[in-house]
Amino acid sequence: MTLFRGYRRMAPAGLLLLAVLAGCASPKYQAPVEDRSASRTGTHAPAEAPKPVAPVEAKPGTYIVKPGDTLMRIALETGQAWRDLVKWNNLDNPNVIEVGQVLRVIPPGTEPGVASAKPLASGKVETKPLDSGKPASAASTAVSAGSAAASASAAPAPAPAKDADDDISWGWPAGGPVIGGFDESRSKGLSIGGKAGDPVYAAADGRVVYAGNTLRGYGNLIIVKHNANYLSAYAHNQTLLVKEDQTVRKGQKIAEMGASDSDKVQLHFEIRKQGKPLDPAKLLPPR
Repeated sequence: MTLFRGYRRMAPAGLLLLAVLAGCASPKYQAPVEDRSASRTGTHAPAEAPKPVAPVEAKPGTYIVKPGDTLMRIALETGQAWRDLVKWNNLDNPNVIEVGQVLRVIPPGTEPGVASAKPLASGKVETKPLDSGKPASAASTAVSAGSAAASASAAPAPAPAKDADDDISWGWPAGGPVIGGFDESRSKGLSIGGKAGDPVYAAADGRVVYAGNTLRGYGNLIIVKHNANYLSAYAHNQTLLVKEDQTVRKGQKIAEMGASDSDKVQLHFEIRKQGKPLDPAKLLPPR
């Protein structure tokens, strides 16, 4: 009890001394803290930028689908029938093609970019003996050589062979005036004016490979394939009078003029060779 009373008497001073000693004994710095967030998230090393992917180039005879493409537009741009593209590429659904998909746009077994070689007409060379057994004089030899050279230089150069597919007899597809000319960057054909219901004619013999309105910007459209190289297109019609796979003759009425997908009544007419637009005014006969 005596000790306890003594402790109570010295408690204020003792407690103060203990507090001072505790303050002196406490460390004057904090332990370092290691930040592990960077190592956990992997942000301590900059991520490598993705390497650019080189664009895939289409091989001859193929086409790589781009954003916004439809099979119908690809057929028009490559000069083929869309049903042929379906067959050549074993497509289950012609309305489903994917960006980056590679399509065959020439018939199987066809060598792309190789023109068919056509043999030139071979002329038979005949050798005839001299009329006289006497040796020819130097003067006559010189005259003969000169005349031979003159005849050789005067002979016209052979004309280049014309592709049979180019031999098409074109006719005007409508009787109205031309209200818009050909411009490859803006208008890939001629615009021919008229009234709603005016007749539209096939410009040459051929087979209808498309009749419908799924190609944006063309309205009610007819496409006629004339041979392996050429096709013609008739757009903005009011009424279509032919069906796909139907054979048509030059001058046959195939549609009635209209303003489908257009701001005015007109016929937009195109001629394409292997998908490349040509100026129809250079192929159609003068009026």
